[in-house]
Amino acid sequence: MQICMDHLARMLTGDRLDDAAVTGQGQPWHHLRYEHTAWLREQVDQMDWSPAYRNKHLAALRGVLKEAWKLGLLSTDDHQRAVALAPFGGHREPAGQHVPDAVIGALINACDADRSPAGATSGAGLRDAAIIAVLDACGLRRAELVALQYPDYDRARRMLTVIGKGDKQRRIPVNSFAARRLEAWLARRGTHRGPLFPRLTRGGTVRTGPDGRPWQMNPQAVRDILAKRTEQAATTAVRPHDLRRTFISNLLPQADAIMTARLVGHASPSTTLRYDVRPDEEARDAVERLRVPTVAPLLPGTSADQRPPAAP
Repeated sequence: MQICMDHLARMLTGDRLDDAAVTGQGQPWHHLRYEHTAWLREQVDQMDWSPAYRNKHLAALRGVLKEAWKLGLLSTDDHQRAVALAPFGGHREPAGQHVPDAVIGALINACDADRSPAGATSGAGLRDAAIIAVLDACGLRRAELVALQYPDYDRARRMLTVIGKGDKQRRIPVNSFAARRLEAWLARRGTHRGPLFPRLTRGGTVRTGPDGRPWQMNPQAVRDILAKRTEQAATTAVRPHDLRRTFISNLLPQADAIMTARLVGHASPSTTLRYDVRPDEEARDAVERLRVPTVAPLLPGTSADQRPPAAP
């Protein structure tokens, strides 16, 4: 939300939106009244942003004004008037892509082809294959994946315990494909405590700090791993969130939106539905499966609106 407030501050001061010298911090937001917030809404409406991103700016503004009201810097009447802004309508197709199974297979094959000097799959290859399999089979966010600890994986029940946004815990079943890849990685990693997917040395061993504890990867490392493996596999670029979108898109036909939202850590099923990036071919197939009404055939030389009525 900070970047949104920075944008709004620059609109008020007449500066360019990319002027980093002007930020939303320290601005006298409590002086804003309805005429100011309505003007800001007009400025936001002129930007080439998606409706969701425009509404994010309104939400940020409402949040700041609410804090000013709670601190007694804004009267109840002025606060209610200032935040009485209509949301932006419209719709944009979801960002990202649906990753086909063939691409997932190519990424895993690229990991398997990463060999150690002894000729076996390297530690990095085993770890990266497990990471890709878990992202594909569980739909985790990058930050959730790197935060996983060894005890978070129940090997007997094939269940991951994940801490998501808002410090909310959820449990996610691991399918047999991802479980096999996890077991192959754990056979190399070992059963010691620490990150489930730690940083590795160039030799493929677990990197540890001065205290002997394994080093945790950062979320950017997950993106770098996928970039490396997609280049090796010569596939289209795949980002971690594409695998999350694909997991949701694949799960929705098998489970209801509420169950899907629970598994991916969304507070609202409506958020989950925005992640649906199933290809157009699936929509076409679904339409083709609809019933076809029985009608009389067209007579030669007639159009559809001249078709004779069907027999009772």
